[in-house]
Amino acid sequence: MAKIGKTRLDSGWLAARSTEIDLTGVQLTTTHPPSGPSSPWMEAAVPGTVLGTLVKNKLVPDPFYGLNNEAILDIADSGREYYTFWFFTTFECKLSGNQHVNLNFRAINYSAELYLNGHKENLPKGMFRRHSLDITDILHPDGKNLLAVLVHPPDHPGTIPPEGGQGGDHEIGKDVAAQYVEGWDWMAPIRDRNTGIWDEVSISVTGPVKITDPHLVSSFFDDYGRVYLHSTVELENKSSWTAECTLTLQVTTELENDVLLVENVQTEELSIPPGTSKQHTLLPAFFYKPNLWWPNGMGKQSLYNVVITADVKGFGESDSWSHHFGFRKIESVIDNATGGRLFKVNGQPIFIRGGNWILSDGLLRLSKERYMADIKFHADMNFNMMRCWGGGLAERPEFYHYCDIYGLLVWQEFWITGDCDGRGIPVSNPNGPLDHDLFLLCARDTVKLLRNHASLALWVGGNEQVPPKDINTALENDLQLHPLFRTEIAKSEEDLLLKSDQDPSQYLDGTRVYVQGSMWDGFANGKGDFTDGPYEIQNPEDFFKDDYYKYGFNPEVGSVGMPVAATIRATMPPEGWAIPLFKKLASGFIEEVPNPIWDYHKYIPYSKPGKVHDQIEMYGHPKNLDDFCEKAQLVNYFQYRALLEGWTSRMWTKYTGVLIWKTQNPWTGLRGQFYDHLHDQTAGFYGCRCAAEPVHVQLNLASYFVETSSQM
Repeated sequence: MAKIGKTRLDSGWLAARSTEIDLTGVQLTTTHPPSGPSSPWMEAAVPGTVLGTLVKNKLVPDPFYGLNNEAILDIADSGREYYTFWFFTTFECKLSGNQHVNLNFRAINYSAELYLNGHKENLPKGMFRRHSLDITDILHPDGKNLLAVLVHPPDHPGTIPPEGGQGGDHEIGKDVAAQYVEGWDWMAPIRDRNTGIWDEVSISVTGPVKITDPHLVSSFFDDYGRVYLHSTVELENKSSWTAECTLTLQVTTELENDVLLVENVQTEELSIPPGTSKQHTLLPAFFYKPNLWWPNGMGKQSLYNVVITADVKGFGESDSWSHHFGFRKIESVIDNATGGRLFKVNGQPIFIRGGNWILSDGLLRLSKERYMADIKFHADMNFNMMRCWGGGLAERPEFYHYCDIYGLLVWQEFWITGDCDGRGIPVSNPNGPLDHDLFLLCARDTVKLLRNHASLALWVGGNEQVPPKDINTALENDLQLHPLFRTEIAKSEEDLLLKSDQDPSQYLDGTRVYVQGSMWDGFANGKGDFTDGPYEIQNPEDFFKDDYYKYGFNPEVGSVGMPVAATIRATMPPEGWAIPLFKKLASGFIEEVPNPIWDYHKYIPYSKPGKVHDQIEMYGHPKNLDDFCEKAQLVNYFQYRALLEGWTSRMWTKYTGVLIWKTQNPWTGLRGQFYDHLHDQTAGFYGCRCAAEPVHVQLNLASYFVETSSQM
C-alpha cells in the first residue's frame, strides 16, 4: 500500500528541445523513454524554466553576468518552437485497496501536453493556475511510471523594441503571465519568457475521500478575548460507494523542546455519496485568549498548526491537510486625517514602512532557503510590509510561509500593469489580457492557494492601472468582505451571531480588502493619476520638507542602490569594473556617464543635474572601483535613512505609510536595492534598519529639530 500523503517530484528530470525529438509523447512514455542525460536530453531544472535548464547545463552563458544576456537568442527572434521543451521523469507509485492518486502541477508557464504511460492529457493555458489530474487508472501495474510533459511558451511573447521600454512591446500583457519578462527600466529581457514547469510537481495519495482547499478564518469578539476558528473544506468521494466519514480538526501549538500542546480537537460525522464532491463547513472551534499574530515590530508572530483529517469507515485515514495559522484581524480603511490608506492589525494602527518586491530570481530559481533569507532581510530592516508588484508573480506559499514567520504583511497584486495594460506608445492592450475568463480562473485559484496565510493583508487589482471593468467587477464581488470584517469586532457572542449571516469560511476570502489599483482608494492621490515616485537620487533634507510628497501613502518611491565592489567583480568582466566618467557641466552640476555594462544593468546615477549635486563627489573624487563603491555605500545609507525618517517625521499627521521602490533585484541590477542578487547587503539596508527601528530618535534635516517616533 502506498503511503497516504504528498510526494514531491523534484529530482531526476530530463529535458530536450522539442524540435530535436522525433518521438511522440506516447512513445516516450511507453517504448522509447530517454535513458539518461545524453544529447539531446539534458538534466532539467524542475521546478524551473527552460532558460534555467540551459544555464544549468552551460549551453548558454549566465544571462546575469556582464553582457551575456545579449548573446542568448530571444524568443522573438527564434520563434516559440525554440523554447518549446520536453520534460521527462519517472516515479514509482503502486496503489492497493481503495487508494487513489493525483498528479499535481502547482504552476506551468504557459500550456502543456502531458503523457503518462502512453495516456495524453492537455494542461490548459495560464501561468497562475494549478493542475491536478486523477491518474489512478493509468498507473503502470508494476508501479514504475513514465511521465513526459511538452511545455509551450506564452502565446504572445512579444518583441523587444531597440529603445527598450517598460514591458517591451507589451504583447505579453495579452496573456495571463508575469509581465516583467520583456524587460523594464530595472531588468533586462528574459529570453524564454520563463517557459517551463516553474513550480512544485507532486503526487498525492489518498483513500476514498480527498480533501481540497480548506479555508480557515478567525473571528473575534469580547475585545479579542475570545475567538472562533471557522473552517470550510471541499470533500470528494472517489469511490463507488457511500463513504461514512469522520472529519477531525485539531489545533496545536509548539512549546519548547518540540512539545506540542493540543489547543482544540473536534470531530464531525458525515456521509458522502459515491463519485460526488461536497463543501462542508465545520462547527466553529472556540478559543479563549489565544496568542495573536502580530506584524514585525508590534509583537510575536504566534502560529498554530491546524490539521484536518478525513477518516473513512472501513478504510482508516483517507486524507490529511495541515497549515500554520495565525489568529489576527486586519482592517484597512482610508484615513480621514491624511487621506492615506490606514491599516490596523488586531485593532491597533500600524504605520507602514516597507518595500516593493519583484521576485526572488528572474529565472524562477526559487527555493525555501532563498525565500527565507529574502524575507528575513526585510524583517531585519524593521520593515512591516512587502508589496508583490503586479508585473511579477502571484507569490508562492513558501514566500508567504516566511512572511508569516517573520511578520511581514503582504500586499498581493494580480497580473495587470499600466505599462502593458492600457497605456504606452503605442497604447498597450486597453482591455487587458485577451482571455478574461482565464484571468479570473487564475485569480480565484490564487486566492484559494494563499488565503490561509496570516501575512496576506491586501488584494490589489493591478499596478498603476485597474483591471478591465468586467474583471474588476468580478473581483470586487468575489473578494467582498464578510459582514464580520466590515465593522469593529463584536462586543458579545449575540452580536457576533447577528453579524454572521453566513460562515465567513464559506466566502472565497471575505477577510481582506480588495483595492482596484495601486494608485487608487487611499494610495498616491487615490484617483489613479501618476502621483507615486520619484525614482532618483534626492537631497536628503528634501524628504523632510512639507512639499516633498503631498499624499498620505506613497506606494512607490525609489532611488539608488549600487552594490559593493566585490559584487561588481563577481558579476562583470574587467571592462565592467570601470567607474563612471564625471562630466562637469556649465551649470556646475555633474553628469555621470557609466560604462556600457553598467548601463545595461540599469545603473542609476548619484546626481541629478539641475537639482542634486553628485552625492559621491561630496566625499571626494573616487579613485577606483573600491573607492567608488565605498563612497556609494555612504550615500546609500544616508539616502534611505533620510527617506524613511522624512516619512516618519509626519507619521499620522500627513502620512500613513510608504513603500520603497524597490528592496531587491531579481538579477544583477544596479539600482533600487538593499541587498544584491548575491545576497550581499548595501548600506541602504542599514540605513533603513536604523530609521525604521520600533522606537527611534532622529534629526529633522529640514528644521534641525530632534524628533522621536514609535512603530505604532
